[in-house]
Amino acid sequence: MIEVKNLHKSFGEAHILKGINTSFEKGKTNLIIGQSGSGKTVFLKCLLGLYDYEEGSIEYDGENFANLSEDKKRDMRAKIGMVFQGSALFDSLTIEENVMFPLRMFTKLKKEEMRERANFVLKRVNLEDAHNKMPSEASGGMQKRVAIARAIVNNPKYLFCDEPNSGLDPKTATVIDNLIKEITEEYNITTVINSHDMNSVMEIGEKIVFLKEGLKAWEGSRHTIFKTDNEVVTDFVYSSNLFKKVREAILKENS
Repeated sequence: MIEVKNLHKSFGEAHILKGINTSFEKGKTNLIIGQSGSGKTVFLKCLLGLYDYEEGSIEYDGENFANLSEDKKRDMRAKIGMVFQGSALFDSLTIEENVMFPLRMFTKLKKEEMRERANFVLKRVNLEDAHNKMPSEASGGMQKRVAIARAIVNNPKYLFCDEPNSGLDPKTATVIDNLIKEITEEYNITTVINSHDMNSVMEIGEKIVFLKEGLKAWEGSRHTIFKTDNEVVTDFVYSSNLFKKVREAILKENS
């Protein structure tokens, strides 16, 4: 579990995060959503330890990251997997070599052991025949699956995903959503996803934190987001006519 208490973050006079309190549970897909400029990317980078913050705390299973020594921070980072928005694969490395990269950074495994582990996670994301391909030979959906394989190769306790469906068609995006959810449950990972995609919210949003101008404006689940009367949330959710019709159907069913 990750617990966030009274988190504040500023850049100069710009107060970006304004006292956020929330928690992200183990074995569940936790989503951070909100409009552009809401602070969700800054929030994610604080969670990752990429940004310092002025006030508050972030605790990983009871350990305050900011108070750890540099050695312990490195140990903690070894427990974190990250799926970047653009996949962030190394163009000069094969898919297998990309997946092995965190093992080279954080473990003392022999090369054959690293290869075996990379092969295992590539098989888990249905890419068992792609080891020797270069990233340029892979489709966008394949690259995202490689990024997920790389993120889980070191058996992380925490998985962070920044807009994992960016640039994907709806069908492929659903495949990626379901893969992330399956892996989260299978390995009992604390997964946090930064997203603006309402389809992802409806597919896998077990815990949803909605940010508005650096504040936590609402939190709940995909089962409760259509029932809320919070105007900030409804304005965001029902910007699509499709979701307006879904809400109307749900309210009619419950009336």
